[in-house]
Amino acid sequence: MNASYPYQWYTTGDAYYGALLAHIGKARNSVRLEMYIYMAGYPGDSIRDALREAARRGVRVKVLLDAFGSYELPSDYWTPLTAAGGEILFFNPFSDGRYAFRDHRKLLVIDDTTAFVSGFNITGLETGDGITRGWRDLGLSLSGPTVHDLTASFDRMFSMAGTANRRLPRFPLPTRFRLTPQGGPLPVLLTGGPGQRATPIKIALFRDLRQANHIRIISAYFLPTRRVRRALIRAARQGRDVRIITAGKTDVALARHAGRALYQQLLQAGVRIYEYEAQILHTKLIIADHVVYVGSANLDTRSLNINYELLVRIEDQRLAHEARLIFDDYLPHSRLIVRKSWSQSRGWWEKLVERFSHFLLARVDPLFARRYLRKLR
Repeated sequence: MNASYPYQWYTTGDAYYGALLAHIGKARNSVRLEMYIYMAGYPGDSIRDALREAARRGVRVKVLLDAFGSYELPSDYWTPLTAAGGEILFFNPFSDGRYAFRDHRKLLVIDDTTAFVSGFNITGLETGDGITRGWRDLGLSLSGPTVHDLTASFDRMFSMAGTANRRLPRFPLPTRFRLTPQGGPLPVLLTGGPGQRATPIKIALFRDLRQANHIRIISAYFLPTRRVRRALIRAARQGRDVRIITAGKTDVALARHAGRALYQQLLQAGVRIYEYEAQILHTKLIIADHVVYVGSANLDTRSLNINYELLVRIEDQRLAHEARLIFDDYLPHSRLIVRKSWSQSRGWWEKLVERFSHFLLARVDPLFARRYLRKLR
């Protein structure tokens, strides 16, 4: 990454974790790390030690972890960091009784000048190249004005985690939430959280999907809301090029079954669907013409309506070209789902499982979340 081009892709876990360690090691003023799942072992131990060393040399270090996603960590795991002066908070601890709503975001901000957004958690499961070993995932580092918004967004989440308020605060729109900013395209921070019907993520995404002629999506957990699904179907029926890669191998079988319940409708409209089969898929990437979305949110009901999420929307032709090359690199390791044979490839029991899984994740889970949210207001 250089001053003239402020973006850098990380297409493997080995490259991504190596970059995190290098940037933490060079931090001078501040490090902010927000993560859904953090596990002991490599790379977690190495990153913790790098954070501790940063704190020892006077860098202000803040770590925010989701209490549910990172529940396996030993109770004394962060003692070396706190002893060096670092701060650690857990979002929605179990004692708060707010189990349904999780901080699913993945973010690292260094010195308020460089940020990393991705689908990567910090676990040994994602080390490797995503083809011969380790889950397949994707990350991006960036510099520029949006880093200040990412800093402010982290600070907002950190302050929320540090209060005992039973209510779930909502995010204000970020200062740079402009879909057509004056003075040329800028990256835009998009956030989402529970109880928000018109989140920045949904506003921007719906508009871009309605307008784009070429749509590429990689979503590890593919369960789009009805409105997103209709936008994809409409685009395909109008002859626009819509291609989706989702998980052939997964760590959440229920999510894969639920997503497959939608294949037939999408295939009939002309959407091309692939399942990634080399390793477990964990990537989140959306390309709509020359617009790129990258971050923590899956294209599913929970990411769009329930969890706290973070995406960066970047309008940049070069970056979009690079993203399409990344998409194409997944295809040799993916299986094309053929419309004519898809329905006949599964028996009645498998189809029943798919429909029931879809009902649970698309209807029951959001219903439970909405009812629970009303109790917290």
